[in-house]
Formats: sequence, structure tokens, C-alpha cells
Amino acid sequence: MVVDDLPLVIDRASSAPLAVQIADGLRGAATTGVLRGGDRLPSSRELAVRLGVSRTVVTAAYDQLHAEGWLSGRHGSGTYLTASPEPVAEQTAPARRADLLVGLLDLGAGAPCIEVIDRAAWRRAWRAVADRNPLVRKERAGEPDYREAVAEHLLRHRGLAAGSGSVVLSTAGTSTAVGELAAALLRPGDVAAIEDPGYSRAAGAFQAAGVRLVPVPVDADGLRVDQLPLDTKMVYCTPAHQFPLGARMPAARRIELIEFARRTGALIIEDDYDGELRYDTAPLPLLAALAPELVVHLGTTSKILSPTLGVGWLVAAPAVTDAVLAYRELTGTGPAPAGQQVVAELARNGDLARHLRRLRREMPLRRALVVEELQRRGLTVRGDDAGSHLVVPLSSAAQEEAAIAAAAATGVYLDGLGRHTRGPRHTFGIALGYAALSRAELPVAVRSAGDALARVVQWSA
Repeated sequence: MVVDDLPLVIDRASSAPLAVQIADGLRGAATTGVLRGGDRLPSSRELAVRLGVSRTVVTAAYDQLHAEGWLSGRHGSGTYLTASPEPVAEQTAPARRADLLVGLLDLGAGAPCIEVIDRAAWRRAWRAVADRNPLVRKERAGEPDYREAVAEHLLRHRGLAAGSGSVVLSTAGTSTAVGELAAALLRPGDVAAIEDPGYSRAAGAFQAAGVRLVPVPVDADGLRVDQLPLDTKMVYCTPAHQFPLGARMPAARRIELIEFARRTGALIIEDDYDGELRYDTAPLPLLAALAPELVVHLGTTSKILSPTLGVGWLVAAPAVTDAVLAYRELTGTGPAPAGQQVVAELARNGDLARHLRRLRREMPLRRALVVEELQRRGLTVRGDDAGSHLVVPLSSAAQEEAAIAAAAATGVYLDGLGRHTRGPRHTFGIALGYAALSRAELPVAVRSAGDALARVVQWSA
């Protein structure tokens, strides 16, 4: 029987990709008996017209159901519901990123390369920390040996002389540090500007502090300074490798941003995301090195080592760090010591420096593999001259959703730019990370992802 009146409802306000909504709707109709084995579904083109979506979206939904065993194709006669599909409730691709990652090879952006960690050095550092006497009280500013290790790291690897007119504080990570800065320095209703697309957890930290968040567009040079509101009190940016589009902010744009802060009194938060990794390009001066009185520099061990440690750092002028410490004293909050002590131990033995050298040897090899596989399939690659992820641009939200669904059907998680966008959408594509997977898993995942992306682009052509 041909099913003409499918019970499908598309919610464009939902965070679930359209392809996932269609697959869920068809799957639900099959499990409740609305659809029965042998029923023929409309063609992908016909269903796309009925639902008012791209054909690539419907095709991705059908591909997912084919992979799960719900659908079968008969050459020349269409697509049919199988007579007795396998139970696949656990395989359903839900909308939430945490659920999408279950059982999938992770090509999302923002994860560290743990494969290059020297496990013997890692265990040695943890054992050394475990042998110390437990603390009675923790230092609100952070463990002194950790702060010294951070200052040395910044001087040697990022060219920032922390300590000359600035103070190093330990943090519990970037988003926590943003929340502390907003709570300590801003009042409810103050304007905070953030890149769009940008780091959603930083945006969430600002919102939790009750400030008015303004998404600011990003171009090929990073944050559009000319789009910043004049009443901005705090500006968050990722100049080393913009998250997620991958732009490196050039010197002229950095100077423009600093001049804006001088004119308006705004404070700049420089999140040094991916700052330790660059390829084929000369280093650019940190904003904090150019104007330490106007810039708060943030970094984290989550991307260069592991989020297991749960620590980062903040470098700023004394007026800023005093306000943060006063906030910590008032609330009783502050970074946990254990992770700081492990990092300090790794640095003391030279293991941290050796780890960074291994990381800098490994990541260019991974980048080359990914770029070659994608370009071989005719795909465009951007933002690959730094960091641990790149961007495959697409032409529409429908293409992006279809690519995510098509890759998930092959067991690969892809990270769409839509997840990182807060304002009107101007950019579409996939932020593809290449750090998290093992050396054996990465080629398999990239080939599957490249094939899925190429099919989506070809369908839409």
C-alpha cells in the first residue's frame, strides 16, 4: 500500500535537526502501527515538497532508517517499510549532543588529543600528588606552584610575561572564569558582547550572571569590532583560532579591538582557545601582551591535556584579579587544588614541555590526513591553519542538518555550526575536530564523514 498521508509534524523551533525529526516520526508511526510492513513511502522528492524541506533532509532521514533496518529499497519501485524491523530504540539519533555522541566516533570540535599523553608520566604525577598531606584550606588565588608553572608556560610558549603588572590566578576552566568575571565586575543589565557563532558555554556563563548578551558577527578576520555596541562593558573573543569558524585575528583587527576598549572602557576577555597550536603561520602577539590593562587572558588545560584536571588560568591587572578574589571569598568558590597540583608536578619534571612537543608533532599529521581526505572529495576546508579543528562550509541549514544525520547513520558524530549560533544565521557548515579519536579511528571516521558530506553537497547541487 502506498502511504499518502503520513503523520509527520515538523517543528522548526525545535533544536532537533529536521532530518532527525522526520526519522523519529516515521519510526514512531511504525512502532505504533500507523505504518505497517510492506507500506511504500513517498519518494524523497515528494515528501520534501509536502513537508516544505530540502530533499537532502528527507534523504538523510531515509538513509538513517535504512541503516537501522526499518526501510528497504526495491529497484524501480520505491522505498518500503520492512515487514519486521529490528528493535532499534537504542540506535535512534536524538537531538541532544550528549546523546548523539553515545556510540559514535566523535569528530566534534573542542576535544583534546589524549592519545599523546605519556601514561607513565601521568600516573607518576597523580601518585606524587596523592603522597602529599591533605590540605586544610585551599588558596583562593590557586596553588602557588601551579601559578608559577602557568607563568613559565605562558612566557615560553605564548610570549606573555605574566607577573609584570599582571597577576596569574588559577581557575576551574574557561566558562567558570567567564562567570566569575561577569559576576565580579558587571551589574545585571550591563552589555556583554560575544562572538556569533561562538562558545555557547561562555554565553551561558554571561547569561547566568544576569547581563545582557549581544551576539556580534564574525568574519574571516574574527570578531567584527565595528559591530560592537558602544555601551559594551565586556567583550569575549577567541583571537588565536576563533571558535568555531577557525579565523586567526590579524594584527590590524587586534589593534582595532584594543582601541575600541580604550575609547569605551570595555574589558576584553581573550580566550586563548587553541593558542598553543598553529601551522605554517607566524605567531601573532596576544591581546594581553599588547594591552595588559585592558585584557583578561584565559587559558585551560582541558584542550592541551585533559578536562580530567578541571583547571585553567586567568591573567589580568590587579584591579580585576582583586575583584575576582573578593567574589570567591564572598561565595566560598574557587578551583580545586588536585588538578593544579598534577599540572605543577608535570611541569616540575619537564613532562609538560615534553607533552607539548609530542602534541605539536602529532596534530599537523592529523590535520594533513583530514584535509587530504576532505579535499579529495571536492570539499572546501577553512580554518585549518591553527588549532585542532577545521570547518567544512555548507550552503544552508538543511545541508548542515542532512550532513549530521547522514554521518550519524554511519556511526560518526559531526558538529554543526548551528549549535554555536545565537543570532541570525549567516554561516552554515560543520566544525570538524580531529584530536579526540585514536590514530586508528580517525581515518575511518574521516572517510565516513567525507563521504556523507560529499553526498549531501552533490544531492543539493
